[in-house]
Amino acid sequence: MGNKFLDGTALTIVIIGALNWALIGLFRFDLVAFIFGNMSWLSRIVYAIVGICGLYLISFYLHLGNRKSEAV
Repeated sequence: MGNKFLDGTALTIVIIGALNWALIGLFRFDLVAFIFGNMSWLSRIVYAIVGICGLYLISFYLHLGNRKSEAV
């Protein structure tokens, strides 16, 4: 977890992907498909990037609890 830019970018992309899934679940509206086309090559790239970022963020679990708690 040394690269804050990569961590922040991945987290932002995954949050956007989660919002897209919320739209799908609540309103049956796929924002990615609406913008880029239904399973076009561009929408597939977007879905792949979101998935890769999600896999990268699994490494956050390895670092939970590695930080020393600070006394208040």
